[in-house]
Amino acid sequence: MPKAYWVGAHMVVKDPEKLKAYAKLAAQASAKYGGIVLARGGVGAGKVLSLEGFDQSRVAVTEFPSMKHAVDCFNSKEYQASMEILDGGVERDVFIVEGL
Repeated sequence: MPKAYWVGAHMVVKDPEKLKAYAKLAAQASAKYGGIVLARGGVGAGKVLSLEGFDQSRVAVTEFPSMKHAVDCFNSKEYQASMEILDGGVERDVFIVEGL
């Protein structure tokens, strides 16, 4: 079963405090479903270098054991609670891609 990668990109951080509170709860939800943060860069984290396209201010990549684990995490009450805290603090694209 291929692993899956949850990517947050094209972020415009409007409220760093909401992002910080969201990240704490989201990390707990991710861990419950086997998620491991592989990379986090930009506002409040490591470096991001945009080579083409949108100038990334924040990017996050989390690995899950499978697509099902990642989707179940997204739909979980724990992760949805973190989204309520985020409450418009970030505009972003979030997607899951299955590994090879």
